[in-house]
Amino acid sequence: MSGADRWARACLALLLVALFGPTACSSGGSGPVVHVLGTWTGSERDSFRAMVAPFEQRTGIRVDYQGSRDSDTVLADRVDNGTPPDLAVLSSPGKLVQYARAGRLAPLDNALDLPGMAAQYGASWVRLGAVDGKQYAVFVKASVKSLIWYSPKALAAHGWTPPGSWDQLNTLDRQIAGAGVPPWCVGLESSSASGWPGTDWLEDIVLAQSGPDVYDQWASGALAWNSPAIKRAWQTWGDVVAAKGLVRGDSRGMLLTDFAGSGNSLFGRQPGCYFEHAASFITDYYQQGDPQLKAGEDYDFARFPTIDEGFKDTEEVAGDLLGMFHATPAAQQLVAYLTTPEAQQIWVARGGALSPNRQVPTTVYPDSLSRRLGQLLVDARAVRFDASDLMPDAMQSAFYRAVLAYANDPSQLDTLLTDLDRVRATVYA
Repeated sequence: MSGADRWARACLALLLVALFGPTACSSGGSGPVVHVLGTWTGSERDSFRAMVAPFEQRTGIRVDYQGSRDSDTVLADRVDNGTPPDLAVLSSPGKLVQYARAGRLAPLDNALDLPGMAAQYGASWVRLGAVDGKQYAVFVKASVKSLIWYSPKALAAHGWTPPGSWDQLNTLDRQIAGAGVPPWCVGLESSSASGWPGTDWLEDIVLAQSGPDVYDQWASGALAWNSPAIKRAWQTWGDVVAAKGLVRGDSRGMLLTDFAGSGNSLFGRQPGCYFEHAASFITDYYQQGDPQLKAGEDYDFARFPTIDEGFKDTEEVAGDLLGMFHATPAAQQLVAYLTTPEAQQIWVARGGALSPNRQVPTTVYPDSLSRRLGQLLVDARAVRFDASDLMPDAMQSAFYRAVLAYANDPSQLDTLLTDLDRVRATVYA
């Protein structure tokens, strides 16, 4: 870098401080800084840092990232205190609506080429980042949730294959349990968000059993929790979690096991379970548990079992939204960069994430398994975003608590659904 370039960059930093205050620049550096708060820790944090490294080198802007599993709580406190980060990962579209309508978020119109984004992202991905006709967030990465994970070696040793239908699942579950091992590993613990892994089960069941239209009505609050379709979904989940001996550790095991390590029991010499229901990002946790595991050989996935043939190719998806609380020039540049195929493929190539950007080639995925996942995201006939993430905060929290209560005592289902409808009547009103 020439002396003139360094001088220009220093002048820019001073100008940013004058215009936007100290959040635009680091206290001890000479260039602008973008402060980002997110949920990504461990290898996810490392992948995000790798993703922004070319941006930092190219622009001289430093990305100061803070990761926390309780980022929702941290963000809420910082917003209330008047010290929000420049950018934050929002855990759900519901959170996006909350902050946007409260006037806390800055629109991204000046940061993004919206017509260009429409050419790269499906309409549903763009729409989920909008509130009241304005774009307030973008998806940094995505995941497919309608998946069952297993060890091909462990199943092959017994001549078993992943179930294609719910009836086949019930039959195989009892066959495996009869051999003395619980077929399922289920972990519902996730700090302040404990219970969410169970909501994924129920959402997949509603989609597979009653279809996208019922799912949309339920997610939007238009359909009661004690309606026949939703009650039947809970009872269908009970085929697995309410039956003695089908889940490792039974109810106590589900409630006390962290979702991130739940599937480690798939891979022992003597497996502690044979299946796990989890989103595509679970592969990152498998590799953390044992870096020697090989995708497609030691672990693989099957589509969520078919319940109604009419809804066979429907996928539940999720993703990490990024919103802007301080519209600094540096923050706007970073948002624009993170939506590009160049940025998206860096994380994809490292594993553990899928890109919603259709211009990211599947060839950049690190193995054939992740390439199949990426293609699945593109080819799905119908895609629906995680329902609990579309619900208002109070409804989502009540859903999480109901999952934990049902796992502990399935006999109280009617009471739980009545309580959920009581919350529904309040929050959607």
